Amino acid sequence: MLIATAGNGSSADSTPSPSLPGPASAAPSADSGDTARHWWRDAVIYQVYVRSFLDTTGDGIGDLAGVRTGLPYLKKLGVDGIWLSPCYPSPQHDHGYDVADYRDVDPVYGDLAEFDRLVADAHRLGLKVLLDIVPNHCSSEHPWFRAALADGPGSPARSLFHFADGRGVDGELPPNNWRAMFGGPAWSRVKEAGSASEAPTGQWYLHMFTPEQPDLNWRNPAVAADFEDVLRFWLDRGVDGFRIDVAAGLFKHPELPDSPDPAADERTRDSVNPLAWNQPEVHQVWRDWRALCEEYTARDGRDRLLVGEVSVRTPSEQAAYVRPDELHQAFFFHLLTARWDVDTFRRVITEALTDIAGTGSTVTWVLNNHDQVRTVTRYATEPGGGVEGIAAGPGGGLGPARARAAALLMLALPGAAYVYQGEELGLPEVVDLPDEVLTDPIYHRTGSRQHIRDGCRVPLPWSGHASPFGFTSGTDAARPWLPQPAWFAEHATDRALADTRSFWHLYREGLQLRRSLPQLGEGTLRWLDSPSQVLAFVRGDGLVCAVNFGTEPVSAPAPGLPLLASGDCPAGTLPGSTAAWWMHAPEAQ
Repeated sequence: MLIATAGNGSSADSTPSPSLPGPASAAPSADSGDTARHWWRDAVIYQVYVRSFLDTTGDGIGDLAGVRTGLPYLKKLGVDGIWLSPCYPSPQHDHGYDVADYRDVDPVYGDLAEFDRLVADAHRLGLKVLLDIVPNHCSSEHPWFRAALADGPGSPARSLFHFADGRGVDGELPPNNWRAMFGGPAWSRVKEAGSASEAPTGQWYLHMFTPEQPDLNWRNPAVAADFEDVLRFWLDRGVDGFRIDVAAGLFKHPELPDSPDPAADERTRDSVNPLAWNQPEVHQVWRDWRALCEEYTARDGRDRLLVGEVSVRTPSEQAAYVRPDELHQAFFFHLLTARWDVDTFRRVITEALTDIAGTGSTVTWVLNNHDQVRTVTRYATEPGGGVEGIAAGPGGGLGPARARAAALLMLALPGAAYVYQGEELGLPEVVDLPDEVLTDPIYHRTGSRQHIRDGCRVPLPWSGHASPFGFTSGTDAARPWLPQPAWFAEHATDRALADTRSFWHLYREGLQLRRSLPQLGEGTLRWLDSPSQVLAFVRGDGLVCAVNFGTEPVSAPAPGLPLLASGDCPAGTLPGSTAAWWMHAPEAQ
């Protein structure tokens, strides 16, 4: 990846940076053959949160048949594939991320036959299918954990998890000071079988999320062996790869000592505990999984993808996960968390292209997912974004304009991209859900609405002017599992398709150009000299992308009308909070 810098009004920026390693000069991928055939390197994948996509049974919960019904819509949008949220049997304490059986489908979503039909239909349309896999923890209703409770201390069943005696005179204190990501201690005490006490007086078990999600002990070889079998089960059913939940987790420090960063507040999410995350042993798991995927690729020449949810502090730490023999890709969350600021965006993009692309992988860009506040609302609450009206729902201030500009920027960057369902409709966050309908365990563990995720998971509006907006095919009495606000009508799919100025058409046109222009996808990026509030770069041999992070118009970095713009963009001008693409090679090059 070649990056030359010049710009943002700084004399220091006017000096070209040294050439940085990219796919052409980095260590070769473990895949054989020309990297041009590796579909995942510049793919755009659409994240389907199954229970909120489309309901065909009338129970108010989305299902696999609904996803299958929506495939032509996604094909028309122009994405390359879909990532399905967990649809395994689950008590749904964390909506599928508490898995009770890794080799089946929860009846609320369908069955294995319906899953097979979904994969077959997707492949007929040329769409890839990625399945979410959850290896860090399972459900407390998983047969393994039930056996661990029944068999007692010291049993082989307990060695599949992290059971430990408590501290204190009678073991009444947790084994260490670790905190759970969703609030409270990371330990729960059990009532041993045969105990005369009604209170839990036995051992403690580790759960880095909720008590219903006990962490698996990956130091026990049986865990790795079982997950290899799970991967084969789904690969044999035709999936094209896996999104890996908590990919920096799995291994904990073997002695389970106190964390050097204890969370004093029960509402604090202990995401920086170096003893629970990012342990060095985890990399061998990804080498083993990569080798398994290569085994399948060798049979039919079809790449299987591993993309990890790798939440680490720096891009250089993330780069260790996408070395040529480990994960193919890892979500680059630093762009998702970047505040609306030209210097911040430039820094995180440069770090990604330096550290991630330097491994031979491509950067996997993401602006939103099922755990984050939607971009329209997030950018509206940034400085100068105008938060007025956000509580009322339909966005506000500069949020929609900034979200459109960020989408066009992401689609212009080298590498792959993931789009969360509803982002193509410009859906804002639903911030005023009543307390009594909230399902997020973060809320129920902390009593706080801060960081809750229900607002980005409200079922999609498809058509009409009132809830359920075509989401459910049931009777009028059937309600979506989370209530849809009345203003969702403004964002319904039928309206978006009819309005050529909608978010949907911006995404579709951007995806079409991304596929038709060789300058986009993989390739080079070179920064251009630009005003202080503008981020501008050249892709390949002449596609210019520029984003005005300010609110006042500036001169465009290329003459003429743009190929595509996130808002009105007269020739010679780049308005505030707007991104645009031009097919031109400026003299500044």
